[in-house]
Amino acid sequence: MNTLIYKANILVEALPYIQKLRGKTIVIKYGGNAMVDEGITKTIMQDITLLKYVGVNPVVVHGGGPKISETLDVMNIKSEFYKGLRITNKDAIDVVQMVLAGSINKDIVSQINCLGGKAIGLCGKDGNLILAEKKKNIENVDLGYVGEIKKINSKMIELLAQDEYIPVIAPIGTDSEGQSYNINADTAAGEIAAALKAEKLIFLTDIDGIYLDPKEPNSLLSVISIGEIYELMDKGIISGGMIPKVLGCIKALQQGVNRTHILNGTIPHPILLEIFTDKGIGTMVVKEETNNGL
Repeated sequence: MNTLIYKANILVEALPYIQKLRGKTIVIKYGGNAMVDEGITKTIMQDITLLKYVGVNPVVVHGGGPKISETLDVMNIKSEFYKGLRITNKDAIDVVQMVLAGSINKDIVSQINCLGGKAIGLCGKDGNLILAEKKKNIENVDLGYVGEIKKINSKMIELLAQDEYIPVIAPIGTDSEGQSYNINADTAAGEIAAALKAEKLIFLTDIDGIYLDPKEPNSLLSVISIGEIYELMDKGIISGGMIPKVLGCIKALQQGVNRTHILNGTIPHPILLEIFTDKGIGTMVVKEETNNGL
């Protein structure tokens, strides 16, 4: 009986959060190392499906870096990165599009649908959803077919999300001539959340959040401001693949998204633990100043 009462209390704890978020949009960036464990993946798909059933409108933006790298290796195409962005030559862009818009996108759609959701797979080329142009060289490094987002045509996403569907978006952009571009999934998630004026933007990654000292497990920051992010970037504490995530958070916050979060996507049910519990997990990025004392 005590176990049943405990479970009931968990549901009651979630009630005010369900009430607050009902009818609101939450953009979830899912990908990379959060995709590796099939058991964890299933719990994330369950989280997303449950959100829809309680009246929240989830929009999924996914990456797939490890799978892309694996496929490139099989095809003897070298994987190179610069400041967290994949250098994408002409051969690589075809593989990136195939893996993201084909294999991974449809796998996610299938998993959600098998749980009773109604997911629809999209890529940025569908309906010119993600209009892009070639990203300018960074410190004289040519990133190849890596795109800079010019515009998000959000109407199609809104129509689907506000109905009974769960949009699942692969971050492939297109220009006016139909050229495909590899868009960093973290950047795309931030831009999509901003265009949708989402209530929340959630990044699922393979660490617990942002650390003041990456070597010290107890230095996890539960909340951090935009100003503090720039300070930690200047110090080199925030670096590599975390940079597009925090910049995505900043973009979203500056464009009207209420809250942004960086969570560990390698633990079971990370989304539910963050948004439907009093304590939450991970790091929340906010516009206002904090008491971190950085």
